Amino acid sequence: MTQPAAAKAPAPARAVGSSNQHSAFKDKTKPAEIRASSITAAKAVADAVRTSLGPKGMDKMIQEPKGDVTITNDGATILQQMKLAHPAAKMLVELSKAQDAEAGDGTTSVVILAGALLDASAKLLSRGIHPTAISESFLRAGEKCSEILADMATPVDLSDRESLLKSASTSLNSKVVHQHAGTLAATSVDAVLKVIDPAKDTNVDLKDIKIMKKLGGVVEDTELIDGVLFDQKSSSFGGPTRVDKPKIGLIQFCISPPKTDMDNQVVVSDYAAMDRVLREERQYLLNIVKQIKKSGCNVLLVQKSILRDAVSDLAHHFLAKMKIMVIKDIEREDIEYVCKSLNVRPAASLDHFTADTLATAELAEEIQTGSSKMVKITGVQNRGRTVNVLLRGSNKLVLEEADRSLHDALCVIRCLVKKRALIAGGGAPEMEMTLRLSEHSHTLTGVEAYCFRAFADALEIIPYTLAENAGLNPIVTVTELRNRHAKGEKNAGINVRRGQITNILEESVVQPLLVSVSAITLAAETVCSILKIDDVINVVN
Repeated sequence: MTQPAAAKAPAPARAVGSSNQHSAFKDKTKPAEIRASSITAAKAVADAVRTSLGPKGMDKMIQEPKGDVTITNDGATILQQMKLAHPAAKMLVELSKAQDAEAGDGTTSVVILAGALLDASAKLLSRGIHPTAISESFLRAGEKCSEILADMATPVDLSDRESLLKSASTSLNSKVVHQHAGTLAATSVDAVLKVIDPAKDTNVDLKDIKIMKKLGGVVEDTELIDGVLFDQKSSSFGGPTRVDKPKIGLIQFCISPPKTDMDNQVVVSDYAAMDRVLREERQYLLNIVKQIKKSGCNVLLVQKSILRDAVSDLAHHFLAKMKIMVIKDIEREDIEYVCKSLNVRPAASLDHFTADTLATAELAEEIQTGSSKMVKITGVQNRGRTVNVLLRGSNKLVLEEADRSLHDALCVIRCLVKKRALIAGGGAPEMEMTLRLSEHSHTLTGVEAYCFRAFADALEIIPYTLAENAGLNPIVTVTELRNRHAKGEKNAGINVRRGQITNILEESVVQPLLVSVSAITLAAETVCSILKIDDVINVVN
């Protein structure tokens, strides 16, 4: 007798459930799909900035939601403004930021290199090579590249101003303001040399170089100020605008009547009480101003206050009568720079404001720059190692781009202070690394040899892109460059102005060793991080 079908139903249901459970752990396609998705997203970001590499690279116009427009070809700036959704694509933005912090230049190159290495790793993955094997080989290849670059480098002395100018000019030649490269390069070299001691310093604090942007004039009007410049004009109504032999004081308290707490109020019921309040206020301010005058101070710097007026109108009147020049609203973050520049001690209360906290100088005067006024202090005694740069530009777009370009040039000189060596530009180091790595791969065996060769081929993307952006035939140009390097011309590079291969060192196209070493190392590390990702887990709040 046959059993009813209903009795057998539960067993198959359990079997199906358990087989689904096991199949979830046997799914081999998901990691490959996640990896492919990450590589595609990151390559898309690299391709977006590829056209802006080199002196003949294109510029990007970035329009912000508010309507502000930025025109630039600086890789870090372009990537920061992009709104990216994919986490792997965001890693390339972080890579560009890391290169900007470490070297300051090469932010476009590092992203393009990472894109090429990801392309190479995708081909290796399709051959069945494990991601961990590729990651380890790429890191070793990156170390080998650093050795090759060190062999190519020529030492540089910081007293050799010509070499510093060449490397700063090379950085500026690919910018929107490249026609002003001579002015900005000289400014950046002089600024860095003024804030360091070449004999013992191994780094430059760029906070010691204060760049002030003023609309009006042209970029050639940019100047290095031998003194201290304040963006504010003298704020004392009817007070002095020029003081000889000034005694300069810096206060962090307000010269205005104290206020009650936010939730309190004072009700004045009659005129006698009102008069008393005004008299007390006047006496309170007069006491502060007399104490300031007693210390000998005749130029007063006042920190910006957010709770109440830093200096009230009545206090302005008293200070002007006592012939004290007032510069108010100095930002909190600028206090350290001002103290270092003027060798002045800030006073947090009136009791601490004494003659020994003051700084002395030769002259403090109000000057006209463009449509606005600034205060300039020169001849400061015992001045700290700081410098002011007054940057000019005919419109806001030019001024912003000149500021970014000057920052890159300063970072290039900082790289030379950190690691005092120069290498050729124009795609020469990348081609030399390609050849030397390919030769080295013949001494290796197995998967590592494959990976080293793929890494070497990926480095050709830089000379290829340089040639492509300059309107040359990239295949012909890169082939000729490879032949010249194979013949032992390790400084042969692409001269984009002449449109041919020349000895790029003779053309003064040089860059700091640190820029290239940092770019290769950071690109290799980022690619390894992306390759090791096999799943993306979204957290639900």
